[in-house]
Amino acid sequence: MTRLSVNINKIALLRNSRGGNLPDLLQVARDCESFGAQGITVHPRPDERHIRYADLPLLKHSLHTEFNVEGNPTQRFMSLVLANRPHQCTLVPDSPAALTSDTGWDTVKEARFLEDVVGQLKNAGIRVSIFIDPEERFVEGAKAVGADRVELYTGRFAEEFHDDPDAAVAPHKRCAKVAAELGVGLNAGHDLNLDNLRFYQEEVEGLLEVSIGHALVCDAIYYGLRNTVQMYLERLQ
Repeated sequence: MTRLSVNINKIALLRNSRGGNLPDLLQVARDCESFGAQGITVHPRPDERHIRYADLPLLKHSLHTEFNVEGNPTQRFMSLVLANRPHQCTLVPDSPAALTSDTGWDTVKEARFLEDVVGQLKNAGIRVSIFIDPEERFVEGAKAVGADRVELYTGRFAEEFHDDPDAAVAPHKRCAKVAAELGVGLNAGHDLNLDNLRFYQEEVEGLLEVSIGHALVCDAIYYGLRNTVQMYLERLQ
């Protein structure tokens, strides 16, 4: 079964909009775990518009499942991750002005930089995943710099899914094959939802983990958080 990691950025965004602690980020994270999620993902950005840097140590000591921290490996981000040592760090090349992560690393062009960052994280005992667009050469590049996993960007897949699902998923299937041949673990994320998740999971072999936040939180408005987490888990069975 592919593991579900719930991204709680949107919960933090809602909390920050009023300046208090409602909803309680730690309680929501623990509840997601109790409802069956196998991991929690956060993506702190420099402006701290949702996850705050101060949230990480609190989450680290509150969670019982896998903790995944994703973001652009700036000096501040790296210091934060190395101090808190999550189970996994997902490297994402988003700029400070990015509304959301919409492109992956060129692991070939940025090989020297990534090799240094990956080495620092792995020396601290942190599993490293690199966020990439679904191109085989980027999987090969991730392997070359020492990454344990890649996370395939699924935004374009989600956009094209209803028009031609087979064509939309084809590059992801090719990347999955390369990853399996190289011994690189496979994650995926961005705009996966209740409509497209089962198809994606069935078509992309060896999928270890999906990180889902925005769609899951939107669905929770209608179905409730407990039901929604379990609906996503059902899609992954």
